[in-house]
Amino acid sequence: MEKKGLNELREEFLSFYESKGHLRHQSFPLLPQGDNSLLLINSGMAPLKPYFSGEVTPPRKRMTTCQKCIRTPDIERVGKTSRHATFFEMLGNFSFGDYFKREAIAWAWEFITKVLGIPEDKLYVTVYLDDDETYDIWTKKVGVDPSHVSRLGKEDNFWEIGAGPCGPCSEIYFDRGPQYSCGSPDCKVGCDCDRYVEFWNLVFTQFNNDGKGNYTELKQKNIDTGMGLERLACIMQGVESLFDVDTVMNITKHVSEITGAVYGQSDKTDVSLRVITDHIRSTTMMICDGILPSNEGRGYVLRRLLRRAARHGCLLGVNRPFLYEVCQTVIRESAEAYPELKEKQDYITRVIQMEEERFSQTIDAGLKILRDLTDDLQAKGKTILPGGDAFKLYDTYGFPIDLTIEILEEKGLAVNREEFDALMGQQRARARAATAALGDFGWEGLDLGLDKKNKTDFTGYQHFQETAKVLAIVVNGEIRAKAFPGEEAVLVLDKTPFYAEGGGQASDQGTIAAGDALVRVAGVHKSRDEKWMHSGKVEGGQINVDDTVEAKIDPERRKALMRAHSATHLLQKALRNVLGVHVEQAGSLVEPDRLRFDFTHFSAITPEELAEVEREVNHVILEGLPIRVDEMSLEEAKKLGAMALFGEKYGETVRVVRMGDYSMELCAGTHLDNTAKIGAFRVMSEGSVAAGVRRIEAVMGKEFLREAIETVNCLSRLSGMLKTVPNQLGERLEQTMAELRRLRHELEQVKAKERAGEAERYLDRAERVGGLKLLLAQIDDADADGLRSIGDVLRDKEETIVAVLATVRDGKVTFLSVCGREAVKKGMRAGDIIKKVSKAAGGSGGGKPDSAMGGGRLPEKVEEALQTAKQVVAETLKQSIQTI
Repeated sequence: MEKKGLNELREEFLSFYESKGHLRHQSFPLLPQGDNSLLLINSGMAPLKPYFSGEVTPPRKRMTTCQKCIRTPDIERVGKTSRHATFFEMLGNFSFGDYFKREAIAWAWEFITKVLGIPEDKLYVTVYLDDDETYDIWTKKVGVDPSHVSRLGKEDNFWEIGAGPCGPCSEIYFDRGPQYSCGSPDCKVGCDCDRYVEFWNLVFTQFNNDGKGNYTELKQKNIDTGMGLERLACIMQGVESLFDVDTVMNITKHVSEITGAVYGQSDKTDVSLRVITDHIRSTTMMICDGILPSNEGRGYVLRRLLRRAARHGCLLGVNRPFLYEVCQTVIRESAEAYPELKEKQDYITRVIQMEEERFSQTIDAGLKILRDLTDDLQAKGKTILPGGDAFKLYDTYGFPIDLTIEILEEKGLAVNREEFDALMGQQRARARAATAALGDFGWEGLDLGLDKKNKTDFTGYQHFQETAKVLAIVVNGEIRAKAFPGEEAVLVLDKTPFYAEGGGQASDQGTIAAGDALVRVAGVHKSRDEKWMHSGKVEGGQINVDDTVEAKIDPERRKALMRAHSATHLLQKALRNVLGVHVEQAGSLVEPDRLRFDFTHFSAITPEELAEVEREVNHVILEGLPIRVDEMSLEEAKKLGAMALFGEKYGETVRVVRMGDYSMELCAGTHLDNTAKIGAFRVMSEGSVAAGVRRIEAVMGKEFLREAIETVNCLSRLSGMLKTVPNQLGERLEQTMAELRRLRHELEQVKAKERAGEAERYLDRAERVGGLKLLLAQIDDADADGLRSIGDVLRDKEETIVAVLATVRDGKVTFLSVCGREAVKKGMRAGDIIKKVSKAAGGSGGGKPDSAMGGGRLPEKVEEALQTAKQVVAETLKQSIQTI
């Protein structure tokens, strides 16, 4: 059996299946495309799920891939064993309703025995217990010795995940020889020892499981095979583990050159060498696919891997950034299969180096503090580090919890993870709230890898459409190289016609398109270094960094924003003319055909003043004044007397917006060229928002028309209901309201008589207790006000009354206690009584000596709670007698 390198094996596999009519497809990115169920691609078939499900038509019915994969559930085990790894490559051939078992099995055997030259006597096969068809193909068609074919049960040879497509599978094993056997007489395929190594799984998707254990044949049967490239390389190179495979060992050798540690000389150093080797493979591939270090999601996985590798470098005596050097070897070993690694080599190297430098700033301080903490724990004979200490290490010093746990485990200690997780949860809640307050742009401080001196060129004053280049993409707070359909993304362009939210004006909306890729832009923000952040959803195709795109704003929305912004300038001038020059802008919001304007004014605006402001604005609109925008120095603008708008930061060159001779302001917003295009203007509301600050909300343009039509229709409906005409509606309403007030007064009089009579009836039920009248009653269909009314009558009519009333509504209990004047003199306190009564019904309450209210959560305890009042009264009377 000829030894073959990993890269050679990959190429032989893909070429073989190309010869069988398969489309050789490059590895999909580690970032799942439109699959929110996965953090990272973890298997060869994961990115092909849409093809298997029929949601998407595959480019060909036969495909073959070598897929990059990341799995991190056992990250703590990586390094400690030679079996575990986070990165691996999965070879696979797939059929979407084309060939099935016969071809899949025959070709697999042909590749293994003819192309690779693995001796047949070293190969073993397993099939599903009831899959006679597969057994017969292996033994009768392919000719495998039946003694080398085993039937196993569902746990081993049947692939399914809940309801849905599923089917039997057949696994191929390699016999490493008796020297790897566990020594048991029963040692055979399926044994947990190291003799028989499974390296290829052929899955035959032929059934549909309804979730209740019922299986029906699929019309379209599929083939999904997976063979670990590193595991195959182990077999072909006759080595012990994936870390001994040629390309992987070359990485380890580079690590050894830097650290001086030699693989195989010490178990302790071997752990560190394996961690560094595996993690640098994973991180290099992840960064190449657009993932950057962060504290959430995929970015956190990347950061965790990089920092774990850096920490093991420290254990080997390397106290400087070095992983960025090792990644050069990763790229060299894999660039043949993944040329994008070479293309992005400088970028990958820089990202790794920057993260190492960040970590090096915290690792020393963190290690010292952790060492002090562990020394203190051990001195006190304790084994659990408080979660608060671990959180402080993470939050203050950036020391990863994973490293804390790993270092503690090395010393036989542990961390209070529950307490740590609770503190992390609180921090995330605060961060989410802070991010929401920033308009979901709390991540904008991320280093986008762009020159901070180069600002986005805004061309939207002159153009509604622009050809631009994509400079950066952010998805879910992570910097990416591409964005896929269905994803919410943020795009940075070199130039744009989109107005970014600012100066009170809402942003433009529209589309960014490149070929079949389309991003629907919902909002645009400006970063601190003046990069335009276009937020939107990818509705089709795939958008990539460096794509040339057509950025086009929604012209109708822009025109509506221009109407509102120009109207805002007219409104400010009219307010100063009507109310006085003390009026200054205190805030504004400009939305399509709608504005909100906050301004300084120290008294309520009269209806007459507000009407005058509205009339003046409409008059200037109808005058059709030309709107002129000029750029000039800030000093020149000030000399002209231009007003500055709230919240704007001005550079040396400013824009001056003039509306005839009526208004002149500094403004970076978008405006019309004539006031007449604003249309009509109407104030919708006016009021106070703070001491000395008033707010006006107004509409114009199409919003004015919509509001006007709705108002006319509403007036017509009301007029019809009240049997009058719109211009007499006010008079008719006054008449109707007067009639309602009269009827309400009469109703209250009737209710008062009813309550007095009801109170009389309850008084008759009161029992005598030590010179007092005690009334305990549950009243149906009463609310809190009803109880209060009856209680007031009881208290005023009978000075010796102690009453506790209850009502239940919507599962909640309301209690009322009242005490007459004489009852209070004898020591009765309604507040004290109601506290104990409410508590008995699972609630609370309190109040004054003569009247108090409470509530309860347990309606079934009402009767028991009322009886509590009798005990309270008896005890109070007893104490009163003893005092005398």
